Amino acid sequence: MAVVGVDVGGTHTDAVVMSEEAVRSAAKRRTTTDITTGIVEAVRAALQDAGTDPLDVQALMIGTTHFTNAVVERRGLEQVAVLRLGLPATRALPPLSGWPEELRHAVSGQVYMCHGGSEFDGRCISPLDEGEIRAAADDLAGRGIRSVAVTSVFSPANDEFEQRVAEIVTARVPEARISLSSQIGGLGLLPRENATVLNACLHELAADISRAMREALSVMGVDAPFYLSQNDGTLMSLDRAARYPVMTFSSGPTNSMRGAAFLSGVRDCAVVDIGGTTSDIGVLAGGFPRLAPLESDIGGVRTNFRMPDVVSIGVGGGSEVRYEGQRVRVGPRSVGHELVTRSRIFGGTTLTATDLAVIGGQGDLGDPGSVKGVTQEMVREGLSEIRRLIEDAVDRMAGDRPDLPTLVVGGGSILLPENLPGARRPPHYAVANAVGASIAQASGEVDRVVSNDGPGGRERQMQRAKEEAAEKAVIAGARPETVTITEIDEIPLTYLPGRVTRVRVRAVGTLALRSMSRDATRLTG
Repeated sequence: MAVVGVDVGGTHTDAVVMSEEAVRSAAKRRTTTDITTGIVEAVRAALQDAGTDPLDVQALMIGTTHFTNAVVERRGLEQVAVLRLGLPATRALPPLSGWPEELRHAVSGQVYMCHGGSEFDGRCISPLDEGEIRAAADDLAGRGIRSVAVTSVFSPANDEFEQRVAEIVTARVPEARISLSSQIGGLGLLPRENATVLNACLHELAADISRAMREALSVMGVDAPFYLSQNDGTLMSLDRAARYPVMTFSSGPTNSMRGAAFLSGVRDCAVVDIGGTTSDIGVLAGGFPRLAPLESDIGGVRTNFRMPDVVSIGVGGGSEVRYEGQRVRVGPRSVGHELVTRSRIFGGTTLTATDLAVIGGQGDLGDPGSVKGVTQEMVREGLSEIRRLIEDAVDRMAGDRPDLPTLVVGGGSILLPENLPGARRPPHYAVANAVGASIAQASGEVDRVVSNDGPGGRERQMQRAKEEAAEKAVIAGARPETVTITEIDEIPLTYLPGRVTRVRVRAVGTLALRSMSRDATRLTG
């Protein structure tokens, strides 16, 4: 039995077949415009190389940039009705405040400010006016809007109003696709609302991609559960991804870091993932990516996702190389997935970072003899510039830990020399991203404000948060006996009355995979 991990990058789609925690085979194919074709080609090649029958696949895990790219490129987005519960408060900053104008224009269907919402401890700000909600539902239906984002003040503490609004809207507009902020973001009204609107605008695209992925499974002859990578290094089912596509943002760098940790056995280190267009640098702590302490920016929109703390620089295998004055410059412009047609070593006319690496003896690709007019001095200067840019980024991420070991992964790893001090490439470094997808686990998280003055005090509140996080991990697909609490944050909120604390708890467990053999499946099928 085997699992298949896939990572869809801007240049290549990688696939690995894993069995008993070992890489049995790997394949790398060019990413195709429709994405799905590249996935099918890479998975088929990996399965064939491993000699694995598609029916012996227990699960398929994919890390994809579909949804991130849609937001960044402002394409394939659906118009959203934004319904906020908070009146008479929150008037000063209406929904979509601070959004880039072109993105606001792409997703803004209509905004409805209604009564409702809670205080930090769950007490009501103002009663829910169900007449307002029914009127809003009828209006958005008349406008042809079918995607709805619902946000209530302090809904992580009390989601009762959001749940009731969902019931009312569904009764009036049965075909509506509803995103509730309490199920998506953490504390902080505007960032949570922004994340909810981004999720809602991706619903139609998510449905299309879900259908395409299921068709791809059928074409490949794979009859197994399908999972997508989340931004925290864990997995969610395809059905859940169709409801919460925004949770896949930044899963690519996360997979690379997790894969690097698995392949090397190093759990605390810096990771450099060099792709075709960019290099992503992050830090692993205990085998999981260090998370960004502040709010994250997605396509120019402020959100409060728990995203990996990653810095991206415009240096990759496809980065264009040119002189600017007397200096050699590398990137940020890149030929991307056209590397194998536009790079000089492959017969193209564009000088790229990969050309320099091959001519400099750091890689064995294409035909270096076909590259004319490039001096050894230019090669040395260009490779030195690449090394400087990446080392500077690693130093920034390592902070006060200059002795932190560095792992170099990704298909563009040949841009750095193998003997770089303090750095090494683990086995299968070129497909670490796909390996990271294949080993991902299921998780659950709780993020809320609690009062420690009630019955049981702090201990009772913390126990409830742990139990709820563990329950969410099981719902996400983890085996109950494997679930452990991996992270606990307590932040005293001294500006609020009483002993009030923000509690954030994360639980992680091993994915529950089917264990039936192919023959058993056929006998019971």
